[in-house]
Amino acid sequence: MSTKISQNLNISLIQMLKIVKQFPIFGQYTYVNTAASGLMYDDLLDWRQEHDLDFLIGGSNLKLKAHKMIGDTRETVGRFFSCKTENVALVPNFSIGLNMLLEGFDRQHRVLLLEGDYPSLNWPFESRGFPIVKIPVDANLEDHILQAVKNDGITVVALSIVQWLNGIKVDLEFLKGLKEQFPELIIIADGTQFCGTESFDFGASGIDIMGASAYKWLLGGYGNGFFMFKEDIEQHFAVKTIGFNSSGLNAKDNEIPFVKLLEPGHLDTYNFGSLKFSLDFLDRIGMDQITAQLQRLSILAKAEFSKLGLLEEAVISRKAHSTIFNLKGDEKLLQQLAQEDVICSLRGDGIRVSFHFYNTEKDIHKIVKIIRAMA
Repeated sequence: MSTKISQNLNISLIQMLKIVKQFPIFGQYTYVNTAASGLMYDDLLDWRQEHDLDFLIGGSNLKLKAHKMIGDTRETVGRFFSCKTENVALVPNFSIGLNMLLEGFDRQHRVLLLEGDYPSLNWPFESRGFPIVKIPVDANLEDHILQAVKNDGITVVALSIVQWLNGIKVDLEFLKGLKEQFPELIIIADGTQFCGTESFDFGASGIDIMGASAYKWLLGGYGNGFFMFKEDIEQHFAVKTIGFNSSGLNAKDNEIPFVKLLEPGHLDTYNFGSLKFSLDFLDRIGMDQITAQLQRLSILAKAEFSKLGLLEEAVISRKAHSTIFNLKGDEKLLQQLAQEDVICSLRGDGIRVSFHFYNTEKDIHKIVKIIRAMA
């Protein structure tokens, strides 16, 4: 290794140590629960306090800044994910955005869903009576998708990029190839457990619509999310929601941009300002560095948990995985982890742990040590 490369790595490690200090929770806990909630950090807290102080002493003067702040957030989301600004809609969360979209979607579409996918993705299709085909989430997930699209008259594929229960991640290159092979197919993705975990170019992807709540891996806090759309996808929707915020002061109904129909009411500068602040925060760290860190953690965690027989075969068999793992265990294991100050979640048939860039190899080794001691 050259001296120059070594110096760059050292700088990166020093930077990471400074970043971790932004999260006071690590002074007491081993936090491996980002799949449930991302963390608050010092700089975001400072920004939020300053925002509310402006409201306290300025009242409605803060509203005068709101239009620019919301516009800046929209631009930041577009830049962060390589999506045109005019194709970004800001929504309070993924669930609200998807339900608004589906109210204006032809119920004759035949929809492919994944078994056990996040309820806020599957239920809106099911409750509206769309014809649905479901496939299992296993080691051959992409093959199941391809065969269903070929053989079952599927016109819409709707899925989470990363599965919330076990962390299985859909191959993005597969989705791109699927869209090229079936250009009329509409691919809708929930990125809530994905966005913020790696560099992602929406414009170059095979996904037509991606939505996400930003309180997990993007560290945006609660009450903010977004949807991104490819060109011309709006022709498939007749969205009915509308409000004053959709049109502004001068726009007529027939001049309202499609994405603004998902923004019928005022957008909270506190929440969406937090989203912009955290996207800028992740940018300063560098998504390439975050991607590399999470890949290292994923590989190590998968290897260590596999040795202990804690993972399902579907996870072990796949080449690449996220940093979400569901470990074979019960309430007893959860309580033992809690006693050792490890914060995680009981999900499905096991214990879900999830690692973000602020986690380290030590966190994985600590969990392994606890589980071994219980054997």
